[in-house]
Amino acid sequence: MRDHLLIHVNGQQFRVSGAQAFQSLSNFLRYDLSMTGTKVVCSEGDCGSCAVLIGRAENGCIDYRPVTSCIQFLYQLDGAHVVTIEGLTPGDQLNPVQEAMVRCHGAQCGFCTPGFVVSMCSAIERAQSDKDSLRVALVGNLCRCTGYESIVRAGMEVDRTALKRIDDLYPPAPLIGAMTAADGDPVLIHADGKAFLKPTTLADAAEFKAGNPACVIVAGGTDVGVQMNKFMRDPQVVMSLAGLSELRQITSSDGVLTVGACATLSELEEATEECCPELNGMLRRHGSPLIRNTGTLAGNIANGSPIGDAMPALFVLGGEIELAGQGGSSRRVDINDFYTGYRTTVMRPGELIARVHIPLPSPNEIFKLYKVSKRHDLDISSFTAAFYATLREGGVIDRIRIAYGGVGPTILRLPKTEAFLTGQPMNDDTMAAAGQLARTEITPISDVRGSTDFRFQLGENILRRFHAETSHALTGGNGNGRPR
Repeated sequence: MRDHLLIHVNGQQFRVSGAQAFQSLSNFLRYDLSMTGTKVVCSEGDCGSCAVLIGRAENGCIDYRPVTSCIQFLYQLDGAHVVTIEGLTPGDQLNPVQEAMVRCHGAQCGFCTPGFVVSMCSAIERAQSDKDSLRVALVGNLCRCTGYESIVRAGMEVDRTALKRIDDLYPPAPLIGAMTAADGDPVLIHADGKAFLKPTTLADAAEFKAGNPACVIVAGGTDVGVQMNKFMRDPQVVMSLAGLSELRQITSSDGVLTVGACATLSELEEATEECCPELNGMLRRHGSPLIRNTGTLAGNIANGSPIGDAMPALFVLGGEIELAGQGGSSRRVDINDFYTGYRTTVMRPGELIARVHIPLPSPNEIFKLYKVSKRHDLDISSFTAAFYATLREGGVIDRIRIAYGGVGPTILRLPKTEAFLTGQPMNDDTMAAAGQLARTEITPISDVRGSTDFRFQLGENILRRFHAETSHALTGGNGNGRPR
């Protein structure tokens, strides 16, 4: 078992040991490697100024994704290849994206510019090069100066033929062997009273968790990274799941989508584009591409936030959490029975989330998701809701499940409202009455994202909106909230 990390940066391998392994990637780049092109502004993963590309060896190639380096920690990156803004510039010449930014006046103060260049290079390489796709790809990069039009114009004017692909800058053949070998090694590091483990088997992970019940498990780390940067948390024992290749898969069988604990939200977004467009649409509003490229559904569940964007969907679809324990034990828990209170669950000391099993809605079922936030993109929810329903002839509700987020200490199902609606015709009067009943089942609070009264009103009004948007189902719909 190794006592150090092996990380490539711009094609060069670095050995990281001791306390150095517990620092953020952005600090390592700036202070240890003097790569100051990576800027740190928010330290929360929100602004994108610190964006870099993270490459991981998969199926004989290296898949590069832009991420925010301020909330990525080195112990998550054993076996990875990091490409910084310096690494995207061949020699001492600007690359075509940088040239376009200069030509179109896409930079003013310049703090955000390196992050924009990194995200734009990735977007163009992934053929996200029309204006709409480019805007979506840049959601996680914020600029306080330009108004964005000059940046988007620069993206449209990049000479695509002259922009070198990452694999041309860093041929994968010499890297893949070393990256794959490092990725497959377990790592244990002790330094300054802290401990870190990267297991490579689920059994070892469960054993370590049982012996260290207070350990912080990191998959994407997008939430715990913010807490650490803001001095809200300082975990003494950390376990990264990055070495558990068996948990990176997303599969579909018999109408059930199975999502490994290490599969990213971006990968889940891609996997649901055809099989569940309604869930896909919600995932596109989950943070930003930079966050989704590292964040995981399992992390969203383990975090237990009552405003987790993906959570209400799992409650109404009857998602099951597969928990792995010591000795190869495994059990499944319906997510509706998973939480015992605010951020508390039924997980035992030696258990961790291995997979999430999501039954997908069929064509004759109605499935709708809602998110209310101050901004459409890159914002924490004020209120979320999910509906799953089937109708009998004449538009009578045969069965219905409703889940709300942001109105209690956990995601809430509304059993009284569901019982009232069952057997009733879906019309304005029924939904108005159901909205009044829904108010009695929620306990919202006031905070920076909305008042108690505001959330009570949302809890009532969302039922009428659900009816208005799904009334087409009475005359034929595809069951996923989209008309045929």
